[in-house]
Amino acid sequence: MPTNDSYLERILNARVYDVAIESPLDHMPNLSERIGNRVLIKREDMQPVFSYKLRGAYNKMSRLSPEQLAAGVITASAGNHAQGVALSAQRLGCRAMIVMPATTPRIKIDAVKRRGGEVVLHGDSYSDAYDHAMRLVKETGATYVPPFDDPDVIAGQGTVGMEILRQHPDPIKAVFVAIGGGGLAAGLGVYIKRLRPEIRLIGVEPIDGDSMKQSIAAGQRVTLEHVGLFADGAAVKLVGEETFRLCRELLDEIILVDTDAMCAAIKDVFEDTRSILEPAGALALAGLKQWAEREGAHDETLIAIASGANMNFDRLRHVAERATLGEQREAVIAVSIPEQPGSFRSFCELLGNRSITEFNYRFADPGEAHIFVGLQIHDRKEARELVDQLNAHGLKALDLTDNEMAKSHIRYMVGGRAPQVTHELLYRFEFPERPGALLNFLTHMGRGWNISLFHYRNHGADYGRVLVGMQVPPEDEAAFQAFLAELGYDYADERDNPAYKLFLA
Repeated sequence: MPTNDSYLERILNARVYDVAIESPLDHMPNLSERIGNRVLIKREDMQPVFSYKLRGAYNKMSRLSPEQLAAGVITASAGNHAQGVALSAQRLGCRAMIVMPATTPRIKIDAVKRRGGEVVLHGDSYSDAYDHAMRLVKETGATYVPPFDDPDVIAGQGTVGMEILRQHPDPIKAVFVAIGGGGLAAGLGVYIKRLRPEIRLIGVEPIDGDSMKQSIAAGQRVTLEHVGLFADGAAVKLVGEETFRLCRELLDEIILVDTDAMCAAIKDVFEDTRSILEPAGALALAGLKQWAEREGAHDETLIAIASGANMNFDRLRHVAERATLGEQREAVIAVSIPEQPGSFRSFCELLGNRSITEFNYRFADPGEAHIFVGLQIHDRKEARELVDQLNAHGLKALDLTDNEMAKSHIRYMVGGRAPQVTHELLYRFEFPERPGALLNFLTHMGRGWNISLFHYRNHGADYGRVLVGMQVPPEDEAAFQAFLAELGYDYADERDNPAYKLFLA
């Protein structure tokens, strides 16, 4: 592999501008004023394929020999890399086969086809698609174009850092970059740290997809068993070998952010630019905000890379619902009050002048009422103080703002108690989203165990989320665990979740 110094030469000589633009470095006035720092955003969402991935793909493919181009290229991707390879092949006049999981939404398949790519659908996951792409490489003699773990790809992505330093020669405190496989972070690192080592380079990963952070902590690459799929553009179970080496050496730290923080960052970008990023595209900005708050930063220049904007329109409903939570302007709490006349009024009086954003209640117990309520707040400290205040007045209150099951499912199901249900197990599943996926999920569950609870809501994403209650006698526990393993979906046991116990158990 190249040395760090030789990467600098590779970046300076990278061929990206045949297809890519030098993206703007825009000031975000509203967010800057709110957090007390000068926030700049590198607009890679404005590339022809709405992502930086075009840079690395074209730099790699433009260096292939005429014989290699004649044999064509192959890659496996369900997202932005696929479009980058397809457009690069179109410009270079070569054949491009893009292997995508059969679960890939039609909008992404059509985008690749419009760029002239030949789409091959195979399997339900990226791993299935990758394995099939490798078989096609052996059969056809085509060249595989990796999404991140390749020196030419890394150098192509590194041109983002070259542009940042040219566009902003003044002092920069920190640059924030999303990490999936690590290609963009590695490319930025070898350029920025070579020329401006005083600039902090901070990677940002989803809290449920921290493959690079875990790998650096372990001193070797770590394969995650499960990754969250909300930031699908950064959902990588195993980072690249070369990208791991570079990121371990060059990154100052890695910050983890959750779904709500990404949604809030998407809203921030919209309010300042009227553009809509995809969740992975907003990762860097979410990390910037979290770092600035943690460090108490003030009057610093902070730069985040908007890495992509391939957002399905149907996902916006979910983003809008969760953005206020990510901004720490809304809290979700559960409150238990006496089931008697006047209790509701007394509870509302304790809330004071706070705006109620959501209020869910159904009679379930003659002695105690359980309420699911959303409230506008100024910050998380106010939410904690309110919970303490309610408990001090004899009302049992619980903050559910960080409870994923409560926010995704329970809020839509309050009042669904079933006292006659026995031996209920409660699990939360994620499964590939495609036509017939829900029926397929139910078919796999047809084991004779009664379904006692079921909640599914389409989020316009590549995956579906289901909350399922099943009546499984204790003697069937081993068979049930075998069923979970055979099913092959990501899942979480939610029997001990306090929101379940308060509103559904």
